[in-house]
Amino acid sequence: MGSRKQDSSIARKEANKDVVKASLNNCPSSPRKMRLVVDIIRGEQVDKALYILKYSKKDASNKLEKLLLSAMANWQAKNEGADIEEANLIVKEIFVDSARQLKRLRPAPQGRGYRIRKRSNHVTLILGNKEN
Repeated sequence: MGSRKQDSSIARKEANKDVVKASLNNCPSSPRKMRLVVDIIRGEQVDKALYILKYSKKDASNKLEKLLLSAMANWQAKNEGADIEEANLIVKEIFVDSARQLKRLRPAPQGRGYRIRKRSNHVTLILGNKEN
């Protein structure tokens, strides 16, 4: 009985070798600006996504490029000896969630203060094989 449970966990680990995750927490840019860049690379192959991020003018692309490289390194650590070019990796899922907001006051006319919300975000990136 215990061996069947062990077999299913081994099979799940083998299936999980193809999927790898990386996340970027508390990134100090607004989620709306980050989503503009994220939408461009969703579903793309890894090398094409790196090319897009490298030559994009947006500030968020620098942070996403670093995150994508981190996810690729995580894949290499999981699949030792495998070639990343032959793996046919794509950006399977990528999403942006809002994180904490820093609330500040800006002086306004007649003794008032306008509230400034400095937003930040969390980005989660999941790489997977094209076949799956």
